[in-house]
Amino acid sequence: MKKFILALTLAASPVFAKEAPPIPAADLTGVTTEMANAANAFLSALDEAQAKKARFAFDAYQRENWGFVPRERKGLPLEALDEKQTALVRALLKTALSDPGLGKVDAIMALEAFLGEIEKRPDFRNPKAYFTSIFGEPKAGGTWGWRFEGHHLSLNYTVIAGKAVSVTPSFFASNPGEIMIEHKMKGTRPLAAEEDLARAIATTLKESGKEVVFSEKPPGEILTAEDRKAKQLDPVGVKASEMTATQQTALMELIAEFANRHRKELAGADIAKIKADLANLRFGWAGGLKRGEPYYYRIQGTTFLVEVANVQNNGNHVHAVWRDQANDFGRDLLGEHVGHDH
Repeated sequence: MKKFILALTLAASPVFAKEAPPIPAADLTGVTTEMANAANAFLSALDEAQAKKARFAFDAYQRENWGFVPRERKGLPLEALDEKQTALVRALLKTALSDPGLGKVDAIMALEAFLGEIEKRPDFRNPKAYFTSIFGEPKAGGTWGWRFEGHHLSLNYTVIAGKAVSVTPSFFASNPGEIMIEHKMKGTRPLAAEEDLARAIATTLKESGKEVVFSEKPPGEILTAEDRKAKQLDPVGVKASEMTATQQTALMELIAEFANRHRKELAGADIAKIKADLANLRFGWAGGLKRGEPYYYRIQGTTFLVEVANVQNNGNHVHAVWRDQANDFGRDLLGEHVGHDH
């Protein structure tokens, strides 16, 4: 990432990347088979009462009832699992997440313990109040889904006919954004790479005369909130076609920071799809550009959307979401699958 932050200062003429060739469909059958096997291993280790909490029909309302705030949740929490069952949840997470992605998940959950300690509210800040839910019947070649969710974290996966995987909505947050007080966790900053590169892109665009800052005052929260279906937001900021080649590359690297939370097979498929839509991507910033100042930014394409808000706690509380306005919870892929079968 650092090479692009440095390279962004270089002068270059606006260039638009050549139109990408058609994207061959990625073969995800290996990934989806691993997911199904891991989900079934987890379910097989549960007793009847636990399984009743963890299992839902694929068409249940609960499948799209996602959220990132502290609240009562359905599913089976980590605190209700023994060591073996907890290990099986982690094995399921590894079928979707990369090592860096899993590291972010661990850090976000550890921040709950940190807040419980300093706020003296361990009942409210519970690092084991993260819930696993399975929707439908996990099987190779099948259509089903699963979620791992708690405060500041919501990972939603939908498998379609064992051939495709939707990874959105995908929500990661960090409170605090960085631990600054004297503590064994001082310096913990789970979403550092995303923040530093986004700020560098916004700064160089502004310095080159582009109207990347669309508001001096950032909104107080991500605008799509916990909506079951993300809406198309107003076009703001700078189009990728108005960026230099270096800036375009940096923008794709920023997107890759989000995508690469997932294992390479899933990330590669999403990056290829987004890159093919480069002509329609926009990057916009609101708020201050100095480190420590509250800010908001978003990257938006035809259906792809990233929103990041760092406004609470004087700009030290980050909310970041990745949405697909057409394919959250696999809606678009499910429609194609049904249409093809019938």
